[in-house]
Amino acid sequence: MVRIFTVGIIILLLLIPVSMVENLIWERQQRQKEASSEISGKWGYAQTISGLVLTVPYKVYKTVYNKEREEYERLEEKKYAYFLPDDLAIDGVVSPEMRYRGIFQVIVYNAVLSVKGKFLQPDFRLLKIDEKDVLWEDASINLGVSDLRGLQEEVTLKWNKNSYAMNPGTTAERVLERGINTPVLLSKEGEQYTFDISLNFNGSSRLLFTPLGKVSNVHIASSWKDPSYTGAFLPDHREITEDGFTADWKVLHLNRPYPQQFTGRVEGIDESTFGVNLIRPNDEYQKSMRTAKYAVMFIALTFLVFFFSQTLNKVRIHPIQYIMVGLALCTFYVLLIALSEHIPFYLSYTAASTAIIVMITLYAHTIFKGTRITLMLGGIMTALYGFIYIIIQQEDYALLIGSIGLFTILGGTMYLSRKIDWHNLESKK
Repeated sequence: MVRIFTVGIIILLLLIPVSMVENLIWERQQRQKEASSEISGKWGYAQTISGLVLTVPYKVYKTVYNKEREEYERLEEKKYAYFLPDDLAIDGVVSPEMRYRGIFQVIVYNAVLSVKGKFLQPDFRLLKIDEKDVLWEDASINLGVSDLRGLQEEVTLKWNKNSYAMNPGTTAERVLERGINTPVLLSKEGEQYTFDISLNFNGSSRLLFTPLGKVSNVHIASSWKDPSYTGAFLPDHREITEDGFTADWKVLHLNRPYPQQFTGRVEGIDESTFGVNLIRPNDEYQKSMRTAKYAVMFIALTFLVFFFSQTLNKVRIHPIQYIMVGLALCTFYVLLIALSEHIPFYLSYTAASTAIIVMITLYAHTIFKGTRITLMLGGIMTALYGFIYIIIQQEDYALLIGSIGLFTILGGTMYLSRKIDWHNLESKK
């Protein structure tokens, strides 16, 4: 019981360096995020494309009364009505590449989009606005671009038969925080207005779209092989091949909480965005963190082998020797993190686990003075490291495989120790 209690205390104490290892992994992840933010700040942040929005100002009047409730002044004020496109079609190609900041990798991309569609003639009767108060000549079109620094070429709007150069800023602040705009020509008798815009811009990691059309169709193609679809809507059709991925979305105005025409501010526009993240699944820090989650199991099972060997072979193992073995097991994670920042993860894992297995096996040989039990310990550790590597490679079945493995290990331990007389361990039999 003293041995069991001592080993248990040592395992609890080793949780301190295990926690320090997890903090180290978190710190390196933060360094990677800082490098990503620095590169994105110069290349272009994650982009959100929203549009288009037709803004038409109109006049409202306010009557001012004196103390006697007599009218003595009538003030004129300008407000804005916002109209969304009847059809919106976005077709684009996203070309990703890797950029480096020191040892850290950052995913950036260049996107070329074609934005087409049409607006119907604005109907102010639905907004209960008298058309004689509408300032048709001050109408403008707005396109939302979350990071204007990413734009690589001048943007021109084809509006029916006319062409307009887009300018920075937006006249639809209540709808779009950032973007570009241009005045357009409207007429009271118009039926519909077609538009066509080509965009060439840079971004990082994520590309989102806002479905402002009554019917919004988005088609994206890219050579990236690991897309993660995100936002309010998943693609209706998607395909991932060795050459990359394609995705298609179709969103109706009935699928979102805001109307096609409105005045003032509306809720739900930002929440309706959707798109794709260009991710690296299970990067080295994610894998290292997942590996560190099994540190207690590593330590406990290794100590279990030492404990059984000590108990059954009458070998004296000092608590300091348990601590040395536990610290060696913790060193594995530091080696894994350091190596994985420079070489592929599978090579890092192989090199770090081999080094620790050899070191602990040689150290165990000096304790047990026997080849058979030393080789058994080395084989068990090799199997454990191989088992954990299989688990961290899985995304969907990691919990299932891990649970089955732990069940098997516990069952095997119970079977092999079934004939031990725990009440009479000190006898020579």
